[in-house]
Amino acid sequence: MTAELVRGQNHPLPQVRLEIRISAGVPVLAGATLGDENGTVRGPQMVAHPGAPTLPGVEVSGQAAAEHRLAVVLSAVPEAVHRVGVFLALPIGTTGPLRFGAVPAPHITVHGSDGTEIARYTVSGLDTEAALIALELYRRQGAWKIRAMGQGYAGGLPALFADQGLPEADMLAAAIHGTTNPGPTAANDHGTHRANGTHRANDAARNPYDTPAPEDAPALDTPAPAGAPTLGGPIDYSHPRRPRHTAPPSPPPAACPAADGQPAPPVAGDAVGWSMEERLYNQVWGMFEDLARTMAAYRSAVDFADTRLERELDQALADPRARLGDGNAAVREAAQTRRDQLADQARAVLDRDLAQLTAESEVVEPALPPAYARWDSPAWHGYRVPAEPPMALRLGDLHLPESLPLRIPLLVRLPLEHGLWIDSGATAMPEGSFADSTALRQAAMETAVALAARLLAVHPAGEFAVRVIDPAGAGTRALWPLTGAGVLAAPPATGAAGVMDVLERLTRRVDLAQMAVRGGAAGSLPDDVDTARQLLIVNDFPHGFDDRAITRLRYLADEGPAVGVHLVLVADRADAAAYAPLLDPLWRSLMRLTPAPDEHFADPWVGHAWTYEPALVPVGSRIVEQVLAEVAAALIKHK
Repeated sequence: MTAELVRGQNHPLPQVRLEIRISAGVPVLAGATLGDENGTVRGPQMVAHPGAPTLPGVEVSGQAAAEHRLAVVLSAVPEAVHRVGVFLALPIGTTGPLRFGAVPAPHITVHGSDGTEIARYTVSGLDTEAALIALELYRRQGAWKIRAMGQGYAGGLPALFADQGLPEADMLAAAIHGTTNPGPTAANDHGTHRANGTHRANDAARNPYDTPAPEDAPALDTPAPAGAPTLGGPIDYSHPRRPRHTAPPSPPPAACPAADGQPAPPVAGDAVGWSMEERLYNQVWGMFEDLARTMAAYRSAVDFADTRLERELDQALADPRARLGDGNAAVREAAQTRRDQLADQARAVLDRDLAQLTAESEVVEPALPPAYARWDSPAWHGYRVPAEPPMALRLGDLHLPESLPLRIPLLVRLPLEHGLWIDSGATAMPEGSFADSTALRQAAMETAVALAARLLAVHPAGEFAVRVIDPAGAGTRALWPLTGAGVLAAPPATGAAGVMDVLERLTRRVDLAQMAVRGGAAGSLPDDVDTARQLLIVNDFPHGFDDRAITRLRYLADEGPAVGVHLVLVADRADAAAYAPLLDPLWRSLMRLTPAPDEHFADPWVGHAWTYEPALVPVGSRIVEQVLAEVAAALIKHK
């Protein structure tokens, strides 16, 4: 049965030998990009286009045409390739249209090697776009899937390639447009370029990216010789701040499809990465993206069903004969039935994807290291102070209303690029979560303390320090886990004098670190300057801050992260209304967190409104006290 895809929807691919047929109505350029797990295209040699139509596993048309046939053999693409994006672009320098909104919606069908139609997708809703990613074939847990994309770019091919991280995107786009001319016929099969060797040879002379395959090039299903280098060389997945080794470690066992055609059981750490920590990080973000896109497909399908129902009912009411008698009720019932069938089909696909992601989450969550794990995870039992800092940190969990109880960890890379604002003001929290504003402010401070405890726990002894500004002493009770364990760099600062003293010290540290970096002597700081990374928690902001203190705080928020000074504000924005002109840039530069579930996070792919839940310690648990006791003992030894 053919799958009728909508934007964002994915579908399993039962075969690895595919033919992708494109019907655009007007001459367009067609090609494919080969990207890594993050979608990054490492160089022009990873792009199949009319000037270089053949890559391992991919063969595209050799000229612009209204119809294309692309051949894809997924088993023949390089192992480092996890995403194959099929792109379309309108030729420039011709009398043809300059935007897809002025031409018929491109229609794409995907066929198996036996001619069976697997999926189809019509790219609708385009306007000013001059290029677009129509489809994406992607590898997930050892199996390949197809996703309807429809991602358009008004900037054309240069913008499309730049979005995929391709270096010299403008040059490659110019080369592609310079080597193609619209064909005189509407049809163009994937073998056209083989019969046009002279044209290709002439193009190669003026196209620096043209790498035509020799006449005796192996067929697409012929595997590369053993030991042959892949296009562009191996992709380097090592962390830029970690030691580099001569060879990457062996990858985890690949999750291959089961013999009965069902997906193989999920495996923790099956994403690409240099270390297990990086693999788990990439796997969590892969789950995040999959859930975002599958939910977009479901919502789009339901919206389409509702829109069609309204249209059919309007058409029925427009006919006077249908408004009278039993015919009106029959028309309404039939339209409602069709709408429910479409919605049920979309929900079935969503439930299938949610089941797969839930099974993966149940495997991944117990395998997460302390920096990524919940406070109730077994990873904290038997905790020991680490020898090196982590690459990322868990700030909480994210979920969508249709995907409960599935939750995706919110992981951010370290060091933090932006400060955090923990909102102690009113939020759209469930009714009855907090009795009054005092309880909410207490919960916000507890959220900041849990975050600080996690940061101290996942860094080596002496490499991370926490300082606190609490002008009125309102956070004394919430700060007890830190003050009781003796892990703060100094007692919490109180009063206006204490506020300015801490801000002046940290401002001096930032200034000296910046001068040392610019002078090429990053390690040559005065002995009285703490070289550890600093986290400053400011409670009940802006209480106790005058204009000069606010200016210092803004400076730390802007310049501090680059030299190891990070900021966490516990604040209610309503309390700072009088400082609006001064603080608006500060609010915009910080990541907002809440002490209770709140729907305010947007993902970078679709833009859903995700519900954020903080990473809090379970009620009655003493795990934080136990962990901070280990941190305190390690700090004593370090001194």
